[in-house]
Amino acid sequence: MSSRYTVPLRSGAEGPPADLVGGKCAGLLELARAGQPVPRAFAVTVDAFRTLFADPALRAAVGAVLSELDPVDLAVAETVSSEIRRLVSGHPVPAELEEDISAGYRALCAELGQPDVPVAVRSSATSEDLTQASFAGQYDTCLWIRGVEAVLDAVRHCWSSLWTARALVYRAAHGVPDEGLGMAVCVQEMVDARTAGVAMTLNPVNGDRSKVVVEAGWGLGEPVLSGEVTPDHYLVDKVLLVPVRTVVGSKFHELVPAPDGQGLLRRPVDDERRAAPCLTAAEVVEIARLAKQSERCGGAPQEIEWALARDLPAPSGLRLLQSRAETVWSRRRGTAAEVTAESGAAGIARALTGL
Repeated sequence: MSSRYTVPLRSGAEGPPADLVGGKCAGLLELARAGQPVPRAFAVTVDAFRTLFADPALRAAVGAVLSELDPVDLAVAETVSSEIRRLVSGHPVPAELEEDISAGYRALCAELGQPDVPVAVRSSATSEDLTQASFAGQYDTCLWIRGVEAVLDAVRHCWSSLWTARALVYRAAHGVPDEGLGMAVCVQEMVDARTAGVAMTLNPVNGDRSKVVVEAGWGLGEPVLSGEVTPDHYLVDKVLLVPVRTVVGSKFHELVPAPDGQGLLRRPVDDERRAAPCLTAAEVVEIARLAKQSERCGGAPQEIEWALARDLPAPSGLRLLQSRAETVWSRRRGTAAEVTAESGAAGIARALTGL
């Protein structure tokens, strides 16, 4: 049920504008409405963020610190960021905001039939993925959050991430003003992932749109996204949905839920799994298919984040965590398709014979 400050992100929900729920939440809602396997979630709207900033004392304090920013001096940017984030995270949240966010989380738990369901709390800024700049990865996500108080703390943390040092410097470099910015937050059911990662509906090396690239690691996808591990790399023919190249990465550790269910744990990957592909050929194909469907829904090449549930094979266990437009090659002229050993006639023969 929607409230003043929360909106459910599910297939039957109304489609609020991006300036109310931010680019990430708006994209997830569109994917859910298109029938994509998006984990259940709700958005804390930009109105909640702006209600917090209705306090003139907070606005004045943030403005005073922001006036000291020198985007060329990274040390100063870090200091400004740290002080603003302290001000925002420590500011009292109006009772009506706490009540609505708490009710939204409890409703999600009831829908899933689980008390204190673990969630990912993801920033969804109104400035994300602009045509002239992409803020992907510059705002914060909090993973495996359980309980009302922890969710409220994570929401405040995401609000404050509008002023990470990276975002401050990036906005200054691209001429994006701070005035009028807003931050919604996505509270999304966590997937206990056996394997997770990213996929792109073009080859990021050369812009070839006839390929899908899938990258995967064991456990949750954060080590893949942050570059902490060298993931498995799969190149897939987009038309035939046939894997044409596999490179197994050195996946030295994985991120998994802690044994007590509270928080996450980084643990070493045993030698046998480290040297083995973390996806079967059939799973790679299902992820590539999901990426193609997201591209069709988005109307442009996409970069998706996906997870494969620990106890379920693809496609039933495959979840689409988010999808955003690719912003590098999409601005350039189209490139020639790469011809590989299993493209064209060879790929067709492989698909027909099943070899």
